[in-house]
Amino acid sequence: MRNITLMNQIYNCMKLNKYLFSTFIAASALLISSCSDFLDRSPQGQFTEDDNPNALVNGKIYNVYTMMRSFDITAGTPAIAIHYLRSEDSEKGSIPSDGSDVAEMYDDFLYTPTNGLLGSYWGKNYAIIYQCNDILDAIAEKETAGQTETEDIINKGEASFFRAYCYFNLVRAFGEVPLVTYKINDASEANIPKTTADKIYEQIDTDLKTAEESLPETWSTEYTGRLTWGAARSLHARTYMMRSDWDNMYKASTDVINKGLYNLKTPYNEIFTDDGENSGGSIFELQCTAALPQSDVIGSQFCEVQGVRGAGQWDLGWGWHMATQLMADAYETGDPRKNATLLYFRKTDDEPITPENTNEPYGESPVSPAMGAYFNKKAYTDPALRKEYTNKGFWVNIRLIRYSDVVLMAAEAANEKNIPGEAVDYLEMVRARARGTNTNILPKITTNDQGELREAIRHERRVELGLEFDRFYDLVRWGIAADVLHAAGKVNYQAKNALLPLPQSEIDKSKGVLVQNPDY
Repeated sequence: MRNITLMNQIYNCMKLNKYLFSTFIAASALLISSCSDFLDRSPQGQFTEDDNPNALVNGKIYNVYTMMRSFDITAGTPAIAIHYLRSEDSEKGSIPSDGSDVAEMYDDFLYTPTNGLLGSYWGKNYAIIYQCNDILDAIAEKETAGQTETEDIINKGEASFFRAYCYFNLVRAFGEVPLVTYKINDASEANIPKTTADKIYEQIDTDLKTAEESLPETWSTEYTGRLTWGAARSLHARTYMMRSDWDNMYKASTDVINKGLYNLKTPYNEIFTDDGENSGGSIFELQCTAALPQSDVIGSQFCEVQGVRGAGQWDLGWGWHMATQLMADAYETGDPRKNATLLYFRKTDDEPITPENTNEPYGESPVSPAMGAYFNKKAYTDPALRKEYTNKGFWVNIRLIRYSDVVLMAAEAANEKNIPGEAVDYLEMVRARARGTNTNILPKITTNDQGELREAIRHERRVELGLEFDRFYDLVRWGIAADVLHAAGKVNYQAKNALLPLPQSEIDKSKGVLVQNPDY
């Protein structure tokens, strides 16, 4: 009989909810010696992972889930600057004196290789990659020895997914980057030249195929939040989308749809509430919770960074990442997604409370001196839970892959493959959920003209996924970034800005091995 690990024993004692899963993965990270030291290290030219021969493989994979919630990958200013601010719909906002260098760099496209957020984003993505390499190396040793267990296969799938996820982050952001797929025992082993983007994508394809073959389609509820086949296949579709590989994008996205594992039954205005966590339309979301009052130990700063910047009861965060008026104007008349995406506020206490500045579902009208037009309502928190835990929203899950995104990928790929009937049907699935029972809004798109349908699908991605990750990358892959950004007043954008400069700190550490991107 195979050995039952300590972690599985703990899992068997858990109650069936996301809070305990979050607690468990945080506790698992503590089982890894020198964990904080590991997370604080920087890769490329100077990183060496501490050997942890006694650390359990699945303990390390649970630590990767924790790392994914980090400030630099999904929750804080590096992630927000790179994934959100670089579009016509988002801006840093908040107050002018806070983060002016970030606004200049990412809002205004005055890229500088010395900007500190670049190094943070680069370093944390590579930290996860190196952790995954360590996990995959340990599993390979067990495979060679003929000692592979069921949990090893799943852990292999998880590590492969996360490595692919982080390389996808890096190749989109920087283009050519060093490809390291082996365990690092000495710093010099990681100091290698850049690899072509095509080779990076080849590795991403390999890793995601492994994940698809290794991960289960579903988990029992005590494992809510763990990766599934659907998450891997959906991410694969997203990587094909970035390459305009319509055939593979169509196959991957429709594979997910045809499995029938997900749905669009959750009303749009509930998706980003506490009740909407882990709904039928969620393919992958990071599990977060504030276990104790004023605690962020097993949560994230996702809501804190984007929360209302005010005083007293309205001190909900830093106020970064605000919607522009262009975002507000993009919605069709009556589209309920507008009120579910934009967080309205007053500039002063003297400004009267009106229906227009009052937010559902909590009836609040925040006050903030922020210079932006709207806060991100998808980072808005329940006032009752603020009182119980913290006003910074550390408990809110981070939605990374939603089913509606996959359906819209299928629509776009079908249209580009000249299958308009399918494209219309997929588009209607998303619009119908947004419409709800109100037949007077969001009429069905019926055109079979490829150009018209292309614009309709692009519009739908904009409003359905408003203020979520990666609007900028949509603009880049469609080849319209310069036109859209210039029209929005972000006139400094140039073609070279599709890629960020490599962090100067990493170039310096490499002692000439790394070469800066062109024109920087």
